[in-house]
Amino acid sequence: MEFCPNCANLLQFGLESGNGRFRCLTCPYVCFIQNKAKIKKEKILTKKEMDIIVSENDGLERMAHTEATCPNCHHDRAGFYEQQTRSADEPATLFFTCLQCKHKWNQ
Repeated sequence: MEFCPNCANLLQFGLESGNGRFRCLTCPYVCFIQNKAKIKKEKILTKKEMDIIVSENDGLERMAHTEATCPNCHHDRAGFYEQQTRSADEPATLFFTCLQCKHKWNQ
């Protein structure tokens, strides 16, 4: 990325008669690129496969445990974690998993 030395805005790249140039869209600054420069126009990124770090069963064993009544089987212990699901000014959501029947619920 190149920035305008006059007004500090981002310069736009363009080709003029086969020659590359950077120009400012705010002020009249133009900078022509020498022929020695190599310009890459496009790079295709490929998405890598994700590795499973913790399986669902491993996660339950590693979760913090608390006293919480399961709405499914009424067991009194559950694993839990907290996650921010809305904007930062609202409280985080608690997600529970029953240690007995593996039922999931949130608060």
